[in-house]
Amino acid sequence: MASGTALIYDAEMTTHKLLWSDPICDIEVPERLSSSYEQLRSYHLVERCVHVPAREGTEEEILLVHSLEHLEVAKSTQTMNEEELKRVSENYDAFFFHPSTYRCARLAVGATLQLVDAVMSGKVRNGMALVRPPGHHSQRNAANGFCLFNNVAIAAEYAKLKYGLQRILIVDWDVHHGQGTQYIFEEDPSVLYFSWHRYEHQEFWPSLKESNYDAVGLGRGKGFNINLPWNKVGMGNSDYLAAFFHVLLPMAFEFDPELVIVSSGYDSGIGDPEGQMNATPEVFAHLTHFLMQLANGKLCVILEGGYHLKSLGESVCMTVKTLLGDPVPQITGEMAPCLSAIESIQNVRAAHKPYWKWLAYEDTSFLQNLSTKSHFLKKANSHPSTEHESEITNNTVKVDSFLELHMKNILFPVPPIKTATIGCEGSEHFLPEHVQLMKEMDKTEIKALVSGFYADLVKEDKTLLSLGSLFVILDRILKKEVCNGITASPTAALSTAVALRHSVRFGFQRKMLIINICEKEQSGKTSCKHCISLNWKEDAEGNDFFSALVGFILPVAYSYQPNLTVIAVGPNRSLEISGISLLVALLQGLAESRIFAVIEDTEISLMQNVAKALVGASTPSFGIYVPPTQEKVNKIKALRGQFQQEWKMLQCSVKEGISRN
Repeated sequence: MASGTALIYDAEMTTHKLLWSDPICDIEVPERLSSSYEQLRSYHLVERCVHVPAREGTEEEILLVHSLEHLEVAKSTQTMNEEELKRVSENYDAFFFHPSTYRCARLAVGATLQLVDAVMSGKVRNGMALVRPPGHHSQRNAANGFCLFNNVAIAAEYAKLKYGLQRILIVDWDVHHGQGTQYIFEEDPSVLYFSWHRYEHQEFWPSLKESNYDAVGLGRGKGFNINLPWNKVGMGNSDYLAAFFHVLLPMAFEFDPELVIVSSGYDSGIGDPEGQMNATPEVFAHLTHFLMQLANGKLCVILEGGYHLKSLGESVCMTVKTLLGDPVPQITGEMAPCLSAIESIQNVRAAHKPYWKWLAYEDTSFLQNLSTKSHFLKKANSHPSTEHESEITNNTVKVDSFLELHMKNILFPVPPIKTATIGCEGSEHFLPEHVQLMKEMDKTEIKALVSGFYADLVKEDKTLLSLGSLFVILDRILKKEVCNGITASPTAALSTAVALRHSVRFGFQRKMLIINICEKEQSGKTSCKHCISLNWKEDAEGNDFFSALVGFILPVAYSYQPNLTVIAVGPNRSLEISGISLLVALLQGLAESRIFAVIEDTEISLMQNVAKALVGASTPSFGIYVPPTQEKVNKIKALRGQFQQEWKMLQCSVKEGISRN
């Protein structure tokens, strides 16, 4: 299993800069790169990463995507004077040349390919490349929107050619539509391209009809181009998470990529003058965490936009911390997507229903009368005009102050131990090496503790003695000395009840999420707001549990926002190991990754795989993709209808109710 996170940075890419006054281009500054790198240094993240040197992309590599004519124009600018550079720049929409631009763009391409090589060769598990100029607007024959060469598109073609990959997922969370990437791959079913972007009914740059939800790809590529348009500003953490739960993640699990590449633009974060969105830096940790569960963890993050330096730097750090395997900070803000976000999600699902098996039995319909259309104020120019510069400056100062305080509030010391267990005979031979073995509690001490506080729950000596490991690990988690833990128990459900009471007795008065995976529903129990029963038996032919996990369990869990998650796995379970491992892995996005897994099943491979998920190893293969049956889809729809007003992250269509304006 590959380990380690690559970081690629070359200060030479800061030499590309604007030589004349241009109110559109003046936000694309060298400090975007240098300040992000300095922020990584201030968090001591640089020394934790694997240093991979940048290199220049070759002409042959650039020509995988771009025309020879485009390459020659770019090459010719190296010896031009300022007037000549300005004249050739004016041939393109929102782009500027500097004598060093061609060299920097080749370094950006080469750095991206170096990262792909490091990940695909197993030198590292994942990584991030800090590059300039960005790439996702660049087209085969034209620079566009600060981009000269399309770094991510070249990387995808390179990976297909060199490593024989047949399925690559590109996730573009920049606030602008990466129309260049879309044009390059819109007929290619081997690349699934997902972009969310500020759209505002085609008023926001690049103001293209083909940036809307109904541009699904062409020819053989139909269904492999996913556009999620944001029709208003102010989108926040819950809107981004809803897009992942109800659009991207189910498509990604069905697509089953061999490599994930992120066009990582942070102008979709708070304070950015371009995006004008409200998402805070920790949301990028959560999005990164989700993507790390795909493609056996092979994830390459490539910098695109981001023009508020503090917001950009903090968001880059959140991404890299997550790639390194640090616990994910608690998400902030109200967990309820806005009406406009739900409308866009509904239209995307409707547009893609003909192409995706997971949508086959979903009730999807297009919305024509969108809530934002009637009162939408048209803007003559999407870029901030000079008359608003003082307003933008004031906003930057406010956001800087907010982020300074916000990051202090959400960041926490990483526990010295990631995953703990109580050693049983031979466990050191089958558990991952990073699982720390804790000392067992003395039997006399266990008996005294149980008889004093849990005698009504525990009747058998065998059960009583097994609780010693539970107390030891749970206490360490609650003291924040251990991030998560795993233990075996002869009665997982009973151990969970004791864990709940023990946590309260310990003084843990906060919210706990308890997930009990057992053979069948407990008799006499009916679902209510805080006790939901989901009867799910996996298909014998393959794995269909992902649809319940991302379509129901994750949205409920994120709506609830627990401070501790306890997962109990009983005997004769109806879920396969891969489904349980994926559940454990994805739920580490919650409660600062505090998870306690109690396993009743004696199957060594189950303990082994859950432990691997807890230490942050890649989740095992999901097996053959099987779409959920109509009966199962109806079951999820019924539960969604029952609970969406309480747990608003379940909402994915307007007819299912609205949460906030």
